[in-house]
Amino acid sequence: MKASEPPAGDPVETHLADLAARLHGPARLKARMVDELREGLLDAARELSPDAEPGREAARRAIREFGTVAELAPSFQYELTVTQARHTARTVMLIVPCLLVCWSLVELSTRVEGHGLPGSLQVAVAHLGGLSALTALPAAVFLSATGSLGRRLRLPQRLPLVVAWSGTAAAVALGLSALTLVAAAVIAGDWPLTAAACLIVIALHARVATSARVCRRCARLPVTAP
Repeated sequence: MKASEPPAGDPVETHLADLAARLHGPARLKARMVDELREGLLDAARELSPDAEPGREAARRAIREFGTVAELAPSFQYELTVTQARHTARTVMLIVPCLLVCWSLVELSTRVEGHGLPGSLQVAVAHLGGLSALTALPAAVFLSATGSLGRRLRLPQRLPLVVAWSGTAAAVALGLSALTLVAAAVIAGDWPLTAAACLIVIALHARVATSARVCRRCARLPVTAP
């Protein structure tokens, strides 16, 4: 279904549509921010209008008082970028425990069947686990810096981009982990268990990759901290 177009000649809706087109990030937060701005603009237009119903001129005056799209977009985008980066960071933080659980199940399965994972596969698992742990570090730092304990700290401008690329690295680690799980499935006798672990890793890969891609796009946009 296509998004409804603003009524022809409505300055407020045209202004909001232009602003929404400039913003990128979590859809719910974006919609809520635009709705709150709409209410503020309409209230201001009513106060500026001598009539019961605000006219277009009152709406234009309210828009000028609140600020142009170019003036409002950076501060709005800041909130969207931080929220998206926090979502990406939380997703990245799930990787290490999930990978540990998946690989523990696969290793247990191979031992029960009397098979052991080849040394090269164990080395690959160790390296991928280390990469996943490294990607979790910037994610943890960002969550701390933007949480209740870090609200008084000034957020480094490039930190959301660091989180985005950490998410990308985590997605790569998950993709390679899925390949190593396929190799382990050939060795393991318990195919259903190994296949389930592989599906979990693939699902995590898709989730992290999508979140990191959106985060990279948000982090490259101009923002203004409140």
